[in-house]
Amino acid sequence: MLPKSSLSYQQLQPDFLQRELLQYQRTLLTNIGILIGLVVIGTLGYRLLEGWSWFDALYMTIITLATIGYGETNPLHFEGRVFTVVLIILGVASISYIATQFTAAIANGHIHNIFQARRLRKVMQTLDKHYIVCGYGRTGRQVTAEFAAEGSISFVVIDSDPVMIAQAEQAGYLAVQGDAALDQTLFFAGIERAICIVAALPSDAENLYTVLSAKTLNPAIRAIARASTEEAMQKLRRGGADEVISPYITGGKRMAAVALRPQVMDFVDGIIAGENRSFYIEEYRIDDSSYVGISLQKASLRSQTGVLVLAIRRADGHVIAGPDGNTEILQGDVLISMGTPEQLRALNQILSPLSKAPNVLRLPRMK
Repeated sequence: MLPKSSLSYQQLQPDFLQRELLQYQRTLLTNIGILIGLVVIGTLGYRLLEGWSWFDALYMTIITLATIGYGETNPLHFEGRVFTVVLIILGVASISYIATQFTAAIANGHIHNIFQARRLRKVMQTLDKHYIVCGYGRTGRQVTAEFAAEGSISFVVIDSDPVMIAQAEQAGYLAVQGDAALDQTLFFAGIERAICIVAALPSDAENLYTVLSAKTLNPAIRAIARASTEEAMQKLRRGGADEVISPYITGGKRMAAVALRPQVMDFVDGIIAGENRSFYIEEYRIDDSSYVGISLQKASLRSQTGVLVLAIRRADGHVIAGPDGNTEILQGDVLISMGTPEQLRALNQILSPLSKAPNVLRLPRMK
């Protein structure tokens, strides 16, 4: 693992910006070197040819290169005047070259891109408990569309293709151009503060490298990966992915379910995805609540909020589907509940008030 403190500002930039920073840095160093060289040559020249003091030689060199037009510091001999003419020609040529390089940097957008990336980096530094979507292909676009539909999700898109980045920015999303498998790209996207990463790159190998890098930099992050084969699914799970989704397997199961139980699938689709939902399914973790140790019947969550508890996932991973009133709420339980946005927000205030639990999961936006 590469510690963040050992990374320079340049290394914390996306790949494309690193190249521009290197190019701009080389140009800037070249221009500075030319100016310093002319000053040194001029100072030595006046010192040797005219025998002036070091300060007088330096002063004459600077006013000559700057073409200010002051009078000569001391009377010049013929050799000194010839040297001055040569110095003026070199100075004018050098300044013209530097101005041309600076104009080219502006015209090519190098300076604009650098300042734009600085602004983007400041925005990235403000992100906390956000989601990272790697890949803006067909899968990545659908993921970001669902995130955007939630309204309260903070997320950033990573893709190495500048065309995809431009499309993501046109959609109004935060986007970073770079290789998602590289540590500096993930650091730039705030991997250490993110709560979930979605690896939706076209290659199984890229998704595996991305999951490995993400889990190394932030072991607590939840990693969801796309896989095209069953073998890739197994490798991604071994690589640390919490969930692995195969569009082909999932698509086949969904088609079969729609064919066999169309009304059920319409209902399920209406509560787990889309913008115009009447009901939502959300999960609530019981970490510190006065409801720990009592039954659902005594908790009266349904009567207080109208929310229906569909299932309870215990801390050890055991799932209780359709819990009855006698089911006891334990520390670390996750309540999977269904209700309207207003009902779910009321349940959130009861189980984990926002003022006491800043880490609660996001809730559906109010309509």
